[in-house]
Amino acid sequence: MADETYKGEFYCVKCKEKREAEGNVVVANGRRMAKGVCPVCGTKLNRILGKA
Repeated sequence: MADETYKGEFYCVKCKEKREAEGNVVVANGRRMAKGVCPVCGTKLNRILGKA
């Protein structure tokens, strides 16, 4: 499996707003998740994309 990336909206819990960001796709517990970094505050962002 190639390194997959996700570009789209994440919800930043610290800013309490949706942010456009880019992150890597990882599989945890059978679910695809995108992990990125908030461009404003630098907090780690997660987004669940669905089952693999």
